[in-house]
Amino acid sequence: MRASFRLGRVAGVPVGVNWSVLVIFALIAWGLAANQFPRSYPDSSPVAYALAGLAAAVVFFVGLLAHEVSHAVVAKRNGLTVDGITLWLFGGVAELRGEPRDPGAELRIAGVGPLVSLLLGAFFGAIAALLALTGQDGLLFGAVAWLAGINVLLAIFNVLPAAPLDGGRLLRAAVWKATGDRTRASVVAARAGWVLGVLLIGLGLWQFLSGVGFGGLWLALIGWFLIGAAGVEERQARTGSALRGVRVGDVMTPQPQTASAEMTVADFVDHYLFAYRHSALPLTEEGRPTGLVTVDRVRGVPAERRASTTLAEVACRADQLVLAQTGEQLNDLLPRLSECADGRALVVRDGQLVGIVSPSDISRAVQRSTLRTQRA
Repeated sequence: MRASFRLGRVAGVPVGVNWSVLVIFALIAWGLAANQFPRSYPDSSPVAYALAGLAAAVVFFVGLLAHEVSHAVVAKRNGLTVDGITLWLFGGVAELRGEPRDPGAELRIAGVGPLVSLLLGAFFGAIAALLALTGQDGLLFGAVAWLAGINVLLAIFNVLPAAPLDGGRLLRAAVWKATGDRTRASVVAARAGWVLGVLLIGLGLWQFLSGVGFGGLWLALIGWFLIGAAGVEERQARTGSALRGVRVGDVMTPQPQTASAEMTVADFVDHYLFAYRHSALPLTEEGRPTGLVTVDRVRGVPAERRASTTLAEVACRADQLVLAQTGEQLNDLLPRLSECADGRALVVRDGQLVGIVSPSDISRAVQRSTLRTQRA
């Protein structure tokens, strides 16, 4: 999940927000200000309802950020690299590089998030109780009580034993501990996520068709997301198992054909595209990669502009390139490749281009590893 804009750093981790957060933020604030608060506390003004709704939504997302930051902090303490945290439509995600070294690390990383949400729920619940004891049972009490309930609900939902939820990670840690097989544990957690997704879709559609309201559609949407994410996790688990121990240098295409950034798109199409039959060519300057041009990028240039457009104008820029080292584990490279629009990595040694890794290279590596496993 890509961040649309960055908020800064928390605990040394870059924090970003995807544009989809604005959708759920607006829905929460509007639902509280226009429906729940006026219905429960009818004696306040529209301005008070709006301010209470906005404040509750902001504090909720701060709590969500605290949930993800806790994952990131514990992951760093257990030896993982955290590339960033992104808040989006369905909550948040801490982008971890690598895998926990053992089931205990998995348990600690996964379990701390729901624990933080539960503690936040208890904190707001205690404040709500104090307000009630002092006779403050108006709009302020309602906002604090809602924050208590939503954080407890978030904690409970996240510990459901299904990937990609935190509970799925806890299930994976338990199966991993019991079987000693991390791949099998990942597959079990992913399939549990698929089952939960199907159940949520069924429940959501039943609620909607029964006239309960549009909340059922939201449940169905969450279920659809879980099914998709669970499928991705299972594929990644199987791919990661097949590629365990494989290095970037083992699968890369060495010494790839390169092109000059000053070459025109017309020259590229006429002299390179068919002569070398590559769908991507690195751009270099004195052997150092400066960009990457692909057929998809060239296809977007109108035919009448190709003679006047250089490859540098359409190529992936140097600061957008995914760079790798020959000795790097291929499994560590895959998450970075999935976030790259061009889906390729350039392999460097001492800053000099020595190879390229494409989806075809990875596919061949998976096939070879699978055949080797079957033979063994």
